[in-house]
Amino acid sequence: MGLINNLFGNATSVDLDAIRKEYDAILYDGEQLETAFRIFRDKWVFTNRRLIIQDTQGLTGKKREYLSLPYRSIAFFSIETAGTLDDDCELKLWLAGRNEPFTQEFSRDTDIRSLQKTLARHILEED
Repeated sequence: MGLINNLFGNATSVDLDAIRKEYDAILYDGEQLETAFRIFRDKWVFTNRRLIIQDTQGLTGKKREYLSLPYRSIAFFSIETAGTLDDDCELKLWLAGRNEPFTQEFSRDTDIRSLQKTLARHILEED
């Protein structure tokens, strides 16, 4: 199912231990990985403080852009669960000052409601 999801651009879960070494270098003290998803060579990594969207570029994949979205910059978001004929879930994030959302489709087996709960906890939580 992972190959099919990749062909359709759907994100699939990633084992945090498998990416910990790569991301430890860009996390600040006290920041922790919570959940991560892979789309081809790209990743969406949720920490306890921000969402990191990794865009892997080039033939070798050595060039990477890390877009950091602090949860406080997310104005609102929506989720869409998979349906009977719809084989994927969807997450949309609207950032303050931006009209178009960041959109990502996830595989049917993604617990999108749990992801929504994680986002709500971080966005609504008082610092």
